[in-house]
Amino acid sequence: MVESKENLNSNSPWWKPAIQIFSEISTWIAVPIILAMIGGQELDKHYGTKPIFLLAFAGVAFLVSTYGIVKSVRGYAAKIRREEKK
Repeated sequence: MVESKENLNSNSPWWKPAIQIFSEISTWIAVPIILAMIGGQELDKHYGTKPIFLLAFAGVAFLVSTYGIVKSVRGYAAKIRREEKK
């Protein structure tokens, strides 16, 4: 999370932080799984191993997504805690 993002108390619209969180979490879900599916299918097609690379890459994509989501949520939770202390 970048600290230069707008503060919740600024003059920005009230819904802007929610859209930022939604888009960041959605990106952490979509991008790894899409890349895993494309890469896994291509490698399975190239080597003739139907679901092996696809399933392996899907598992790795799940782990990457989980890590990214946890990292993002922890960052936003820390930001909320800091703002509540002010």
